[in-house]
Amino acid sequence: MGRHRTRSRRLRAALLIAWVIVPAGGLAQTTPLELKWNELAPMVTGHTVTLTLTEGTKVKGEAVAVRDDGMLLNISMAVKGYAKGNGSVPRSSIVSIDLLRARGSWGRIMGTVIGTLGGMALGAWVDARSNVLNSSVGRVTGTFVGIASAGAVAGYFGGRALDNRVTHIRVVP
Repeated sequence: MGRHRTRSRRLRAALLIAWVIVPAGGLAQTTPLELKWNELAPMVTGHTVTLTLTEGTKVKGEAVAVRDDGMLLNISMAVKGYAKGNGSVPRSSIVSIDLLRARGSWGRIMGTVIGTLGGMALGAWVDARSNVLNSSVGRVTGTFVGIASAGAVAGYFGGRALDNRVTHIRVVP
């Protein structure tokens, strides 16, 4: 009975860390930015983009140039109809563009630090609540290190989500 209660508390503590640290901003839908084709070049050139095509295929790569007839990409992963490497995607087949822009490493650094400190505090609290005198040092240390590590990892990924911004673009005539 006591072990089950301890595991349940640890699980609740881990879920609480994940819920607090991971941002929910990625769940919201945003209205796409509407641009004309001739306005795309300065915005997307040199950035990672994901193109959604008319047949539903998603092509991801770095935008090299925007031409009158299409977009030249350095495609990062081969998909149906487009090989990895340099390729041109016809303008008529592009439905929408997702532009990924990274804004430094501040979010990852702060997320990792906050997640580690939060995980250490929660790990110490969980260990203090689980009658330390009746447990072995290895078990208590393992719990502490596990929760602190989980906090650091969750903080890193939460911070990474804050560092990366995705702009949804819809090309208008």
